[in-house]
Amino acid sequence: MSKTLVLASTSPFRKEILSRLHIAFETVAPLVDETPLENESPTQLVTRLSILKAKSAKLERALVIGSDQVAVVDNNTILGKPGNHEQAVKQLNQVSGKQVDFLTGLSVINTETDKIQTDVVHFAVKFRQLTSTQIENYLKIDQPYNCAGSFKSEGLGIALLDRMIGSDPTAIIGLPLIRLVRMLEAEGFSII
Repeated sequence: MSKTLVLASTSPFRKEILSRLHIAFETVAPLVDETPLENESPTQLVTRLSILKAKSAKLERALVIGSDQVAVVDNNTILGKPGNHEQAVKQLNQVSGKQVDFLTGLSVINTETDKIQTDVVHFAVKFRQLTSTQIENYLKIDQPYNCAGSFKSEGLGIALLDRMIGSDPTAIIGLPLIRLVRMLEAEGFSII
């Protein structure tokens, strides 16, 4: 009997990205407190949360994927999901003309063997100098209020950027497929 592939996430973005691999998978909602611990670095945070999310799926004979992402600017200041228009305006003003680093924690747990693979994939974007009009126009169209850093690279957010820096463009959306494929293959789960 083969293992079930499970994505421990309610993110529609992660679900869409994983669907690109044309493989069958289930999703479960991870019940994890995402509050950072005192003195926890962004790398430690996404590593811990990706493992906790994957472990939250109590299933047998499964490969469970957990992922967590933060956007970081100005010496490890974490930009969370803005949640509303006013916070998104504030965040985009803060990142205007700056580089933002996206750190994505990725974990795969084999629930049969308890083997855990974990990695943090880095991807950076350099924002253009943005005007208030550009920020308002962008937010009205993309409404990225549930996205770390207040923008979606897969949408109009690409127009806010000078450049992207990294080896896996899916990492910026929250599920680095290049690394995930290697992790799954290490567990005997062939993609192609």
